[in-house]
Amino acid sequence: MKVEALIFNLITVFCIVAAIVYGLWAREPIGTTALALSGGLTGLIGGFFWFISRRIDARPEDRKDADIAEGAGELGFFPPASYWPFTLALSAALMGLALAFFYSWLILIAGAALLISVGGLLFEYYVGQNAQQS
Repeated sequence: MKVEALIFNLITVFCIVAAIVYGLWAREPIGTTALALSGGLTGLIGGFFWFISRRIDARPEDRKDADIAEGAGELGFFPPASYWPFTLALSAALMGLALAFFYSWLILIAGAALLISVGGLLFEYYVGQNAQQS
């Protein structure tokens, strides 16, 4: 995680420096704001990775003396196929449409659809604690 934190924090520094230089040189507020917000968002991700990297043991990717064989093995479970990302994209598009035209009834429907699709995506393979113990 330290490598990822370093990458995102370097992008943060670049975006902030670019925002300062662009703001002073071009005197255009939209581009300066976009660069500053991009720096803030990458800083948020870099800060999260840095915070997590302090709490976990060093992975083989983080150590200079690691062998390739140390990274071998099962990486986790990846689902073969799922319809939930498609439903999440549809409900997010519906929310964007509802907010663009500010239809309050459509905002409520899209909000419910977003909650259902996020819940479906998160709990797609959840079977419960009791089922895993037996």
